Amino acid sequence: MGTAPRLPDDHSAVADPVRAPKHAVQHTEHDRTEIVEGVVTPVSRTWACESAAGAVRGQLTPCLDALGLVAGSGDLDLPGSENRFVPDLAVVPADLAAKTEGALLPDRTLLVVEVTSPSNGETDRTVKRRRYGQYGAPLYLLVDRQHRACTLFSGPTRLGYAVEDGPHPFGTPVRLPEPFDLDLDTSGL
Repeated sequence: MGTAPRLPDDHSAVADPVRAPKHAVQHTEHDRTEIVEGVVTPVSRTWACESAAGAVRGQLTPCLDALGLVAGSGDLDLPGSENRFVPDLAVVPADLAAKTEGALLPDRTLLVVEVTSPSNGETDRTVKRRRYGQYGAPLYLLVDRQHRACTLFSGPTRLGYAVEDGPHPFGTPVRLPEPFDLDLDTSGL
């Protein structure tokens, strides 16, 4: 006879309708699962999306080391909402990343990058843009592969972002402000 499954130490996570899906995602074997407006979705990026995210990361790499930052695609939790995102790329302080086992909050990032695909484009353009701003991510770079353009959002507010720089057609440099102080080459995206 098998043993009964062990309940988590925090039993309230199972009973709370907002926290239950987040708890389930944290304990799933699929390592890239996100919750967007309450819908649990396994994330599977295409090679084209990986390539675009890699091109952005490659351009950021020289300043990451100099500034004590790291870039990755760890989970971002949006407390009090039914959202837990897995961005294509997020830049965070290296010391914070080294000591964080779970998800970070968007306001702990310096830059969040999402690369659209046909299946997630509208989510990246609308839901994530609004939510990242509401939760204080200072910069959100949308690499829109379907519209072949990049837009940088900044000035987070409780309604989303106050400043929209773009869309810039691929091939037009996009200025990433301090602390990056970098003109991002978008020609290879």
